Amino acid sequence: MSVTVRVPAKVNVQLAVGAARPDGFHDLANVFLAVGLYDEVTVTPAASLKITCSGPDAHQVPLDTSNLAARAAIALAARHGLSPDVHIHIAKDIPVAGGMAGGSADGAGALLACDTLWDLRSSREELLAICADLGSDVPFSLLGGAALGTGRGELLQALPVGGSFHWVFALADGGLSTPAVYGEFDRLTAHAAVPEPVASPALLAALRDGDATSLAQAVVNDLQPAALSLFPALARTLAVGSEAGALASLVSGSGPTTAFLAKSAGSADEIASALLASGTCRAVRLASGPADGATVVAPAV
Repeated sequence: MSVTVRVPAKVNVQLAVGAARPDGFHDLANVFLAVGLYDEVTVTPAASLKITCSGPDAHQVPLDTSNLAARAAIALAARHGLSPDVHIHIAKDIPVAGGMAGGSADGAGALLACDTLWDLRSSREELLAICADLGSDVPFSLLGGAALGTGRGELLQALPVGGSFHWVFALADGGLSTPAVYGEFDRLTAHAAVPEPVASPALLAALRDGDATSLAQAVVNDLQPAALSLFPALARTLAVGSEAGALASLVSGSGPTTAFLAKSAGSADEIASALLASGTCRAVRLASGPADGATVVAPAV
């Protein structure tokens, strides 16, 4: 028997970042939107824990216990006195190291898949608690839809969304380390008063109303200056998307993927074509959101 879970990518439509805390993390007001780019995580009983990966840029994915999928299996097994003897296969379609929570998605996917395989029937609250221990973005990968993340992003409040939003994602030729981007944020704000992060009422209303134009006026990413400082070429990619008609252009999370909100599916196609023709990115992906969170797709449920 094996179990396969499909789990989505995310875009941060608001990422408000507070000053560094004593533990090194930052308080956030992080508005997540799940989008329809997916990894599939399949777990199968095995003699010992093993990880394999296929798909675009699979060679960049660690195949040891630093992988969040492996850590999820180990954590769930330890909680129930089991041995994590599974083969975890990750079929990648979410960009690797792209600021779209691909690794976090794999952690959430493996957690749900192992829980199903082992017939543990854990509550959603128990799974979310394990996710929070694994990483700040992992709980949202389990939940999906749209949510406000506070604390370091792991404390979630589901948000209503009144329509579908069309996105284009431009994949950069290179990567950015999330810790490095936060470190650059700290450097850039070292002599400034960093306000407490709060969710934008206008942005929450735009999500609720399904209003892409209003959402575009409210999106913000406090990590964007740091990402651009470390990866200046992203500024040209953002400019190309804006010139091609994007309602909003921003760095996705800690980057280096850039995200472009389009007014329609047709406009998204035009933006994608312009980005590819510009030579400022290595690939583009189109997706809409919100999308469902981690979902068992095989065996059928």
